[in-house]
Amino acid sequence: MSETAPTTVNRTLSLRRKTNAEYRPREYLTEGEVTKLLETARKRGRNGARDVAAILLAYRHGLRASELCQLRWSEVDLKHGRLHVNRLKGGIESVHPLRGPELRALRPLQGGASPYVFVTEQGTPVTPAWFLRMIQRTGEAAKLPFAIHPHMLRHAVGFKLANDGQDTRSIAHYLGHRNLQSTARYTALSPHRFKDFFKD
Repeated sequence: MSETAPTTVNRTLSLRRKTNAEYRPREYLTEGEVTKLLETARKRGRNGARDVAAILLAYRHGLRASELCQLRWSEVDLKHGRLHVNRLKGGIESVHPLRGPELRALRPLQGGASPYVFVTEQGTPVTPAWFLRMIQRTGEAAKLPFAIHPHMLRHAVGFKLANDGQDTRSIAHYLGHRNLQSTARYTALSPHRFKDFFKD
């Protein structure tokens, strides 16, 4: 019996991740797309009210998926319309006003035993993976023209505020950015920067 040495074949696997631009044309949603997402979530499944509230808060307050999932009722003041936002990734915490749409979306979720605002049917806190799946499925059901992810809601509010003419420093504080360079992307794409260029 002859001994043969094992042979090794080198194969190169393509592990290159596609660029964001190969997945979608931009990394934010427009106000119209967010509205469509909310309308679709309202009609989907048994947990439409919870899903609508999650999308609305993530969008209106620029919450990251993990910030949304960790949100506790002790940080929500429905009586005075305030939301204490604890930022992760070294962000600056702040207090945001809660407006009518958010208050109406949150009230039906009250009364559970959990200290967390967003919970599963079993009463456990939702996870960022849940939020990702919910956003992806809702985007597909809404027939949005490209695949979406939760962080696009955070970018959406940044662009919305810039398009509304809010100054960079205020947007930075609202989103919890310590560095204004993180916020500059929103004002850089705002069409208001150029509104006075021509006086036709």
